[in-house]
Amino acid sequence: MNIGIVGYPTYGGSGVVATELSMYLAKQGHKIHFISYSQPVRLDVLEPNIYYHEVNVQDYPLFEYQPYELALSSKMVNVTLKYKLEVIHVHYAIPHAYAAYMAKQILREKGVDLPIVTTLHGTDITLVGRNPSYKQAVNFSINHSDVVTSVSESLKQDTLSFFNITKDIQVIPNFLDLSLYKPDDSCKHNFAEEGEKIVTHVSNFRKVKRIPDVIDVFFRLQNEMPAVLLMLGDGPEKERARKQAQDLGIAEKVKFLGKTSDVERILCISDLFILPSEKESFGLAALEAMGAGVPVISSNTGGLGEVNIHMKTGITADVGDIDAMAQGAIHILSDPQRHIAFAQAARAQAERFAIDEIMPDYLRVYHEAIAASNA
Repeated sequence: MNIGIVGYPTYGGSGVVATELSMYLAKQGHKIHFISYSQPVRLDVLEPNIYYHEVNVQDYPLFEYQPYELALSSKMVNVTLKYKLEVIHVHYAIPHAYAAYMAKQILREKGVDLPIVTTLHGTDITLVGRNPSYKQAVNFSINHSDVVTSVSESLKQDTLSFFNITKDIQVIPNFLDLSLYKPDDSCKHNFAEEGEKIVTHVSNFRKVKRIPDVIDVFFRLQNEMPAVLLMLGDGPEKERARKQAQDLGIAEKVKFLGKTSDVERILCISDLFILPSEKESFGLAALEAMGAGVPVISSNTGGLGEVNIHMKTGITADVGDIDAMAQGAIHILSDPQRHIAFAQAARAQAERFAIDEIMPDYLRVYHEAIAASNA
């Protein structure tokens, strides 16, 4: 198939899923056309069947805010016509689903049908989409997609409760390419001394991720045992977190690694993962850690409870409950045999979300979208 995929090129869950989906489908022989304003770090354009199309937004002084969605719609039209796309899969409703609808209307006038699959990922529904400035457009875009999917049952219910949705929403969870997670301790000494536990956090460092909670949980943990904290990613809360670590006197134990393409390697040397988010419609970062056999300390919000099973794959606690998260971290790491049991259960849970298990569902909805568009 010739498949268009639209997503953000960031460390957020939607961008990671869109990129990994592209890579997997390309390896299965499908031609994938990834459309975005920047090339995702994980997207290997040297692989056969992967094509990247950059959306260029001209800086015109008339506009205080450049019209990205217009440029995106035009790019979708051009790529569809040139490469004869059979379906386009947009990740994150804002503004991708709306831009796809406009592209579909333009193409219809040219005698071309563009089936649209929209995948809802999280804050496009639970946070940004609820803004009155966007709500009507988001509602319209979802209802005018040919097929709509959600990454968790929790997100599906949030969508149905807040929007007036007439389309069926199919739950297709996020997934992992488990072949990426290979035990390798060769780089462990770069980050930790002998006997130190490695705790990791990966995110886009937005407020919703509750970055100060990560630092506070780690502060209490390292008071009980030797440990270092690796902070992967970048975003607006990064400098605040750096100052917090300095104020607590643990700056030398908290290492900010920024954006890196070695996420899987670092997870494979980690002993524990922390994700105390305020909202998390799925928790892909937690699942990635579990794929590496790393127990997870997380909040119990949204879809996280569908991924991280309390007292089995890790510990879940109410949002903001630093005490429970810190005690959970100490509980897991203070007993080597207990840690192994949690780690094995985490890996077993991740195997339920293996890409080979989930991918047939996406191929099915592509065909459903084509059938619906042609009806």
